[in-house]
Formats: sequence, C-alpha cells, structure tokens
Amino acid sequence: MPYEAPTHTVERSLRATTGAKVIAGVDEVGRGAWAGPVTVCAAITGLRRPPAGLTDSKLLTQKRRDALLGVLEDWVTAYALGHASPEEIDALGMTAALRLAAERALEALPVRPDAVILDGKHDYLGVPWRVRTVIKGDQSCVAVAAASVIAKVRRDRMMAELGRQGGGCAEFAFGDNAGYPSPVHRAALEELGPTPHHRLSWSYLDGLPQWRHLKKVRRSEEATELENGGQLGFDF
Repeated sequence: MPYEAPTHTVERSLRATTGAKVIAGVDEVGRGAWAGPVTVCAAITGLRRPPAGLTDSKLLTQKRRDALLGVLEDWVTAYALGHASPEEIDALGMTAALRLAAERALEALPVRPDAVILDGKHDYLGVPWRVRTVIKGDQSCVAVAAASVIAKVRRDRMMAELGRQGGGCAEFAFGDNAGYPSPVHRAALEELGPTPHHRLSWSYLDGLPQWRHLKKVRRSEEATELENGGQLGFDF
C-alpha cells in the first residue's frame, strides 16, 4: 500500500521557532501488550535524507522492518532504548511507566536533545523536556518514524528471546505475538496462568477465575482507562 514518506517539517519548525539544534524523535511499542516491557526509542537523525521506505513500523511487514533496522542503525546520528518492566507498569501505571522508559532512552543518548518530538497527542514526558506532540508523528516525522521501527524490531526480538529461554514461556509464542493477546497467548494463559513477564494489574485476569487471585490493584483510574483501551489495539 502506498504511503506518504515522512519529512523533516516538524524538525525544521522546531529549529526555527525554538532554536533547538539537537532534536530527538520518540516513539513507544508494547503499550497494549499483556506481557513484556513497554519500550521507548529516542532517535536523532539530523536533516539528512531518510532511507527509502521509512515510515511507521505498523505499516511495514516484519521482513521490511528487519531490513530497515540494519540500515537505520548505521544511518541515524544516535539512538537509545529505554524500557519499563511489567513490575514497573503494575506499580506505576502506564502513563508513568511510559515516562520512565522515555526518560531512560533520552538520558542514554550521547547528547541531550534540545527538543523532543513525541508521537501522539499526549505529552507523557513533561518538564524539563521541551516537547512537541505530533499525531501520527511516526508517519509524518523522519526521526519519529526511525524511532518507531527501531523500537518495534528491538522489542519483538527481545520478546522472541524470552520465549526461547524456557521457564514455561514457550507455550505463549512470544516470538509470534510479542506479548499481545493472540489466540495462542490467550489459550496458554488460561491453561498455565501468567508468567513472570506478564502485567498483573491488567483486566485480562478478570476473565481467568483460576488465576484472578494474582491480580494486582492499579494505582489510578487514569492507568486503568489507558491500559484497558490499549488492549484493544494490536501493533504487531
């Protein structure tokens, strides 16, 4: 399916209006999963011509994402990943967990960005970061699109490795579903219960009477609303 290539329009606007020189694009993956971390990538690209075919990772096949990753890792000026674990998601709620993962990614960059382009309409970062939110930024902004692909491929590979490590994870097929509620994942949950990699504050446990006692209480209504909404959208 044809799509419009991302541009540097937002980056150029930030440079012109704020004086920012180093701008990072930030995107996340794993928000709607039932298992595994939420992962954030921060990517700095400058204003160079992006690799052919770059766009939101959700618009690309796995084969194309995998091929782009090798190109992107050599092409970007810098990138870093940050993760928030299932335990942190359960304890903090998704909004705070996203902030934690994003801060870890940004602080791991070799240079501190002057401004951040954040995919979506909600600024979950806040001060002290200078943030520009862009709806569908992973399609329209080069740096965010690069972050989208890197985050997606790296997290998918992390989840596949978890599935290969044993410890009762093989039946969940994390290599195929990346921790999202696929039919195989749902069936394994019903039979075996959650693994140490599952988020235990999520409402999927309400539908599993034999495992419901493991559920952890969420700390805020905001987290409940965000997480329940996230379950409905798969991005794998």
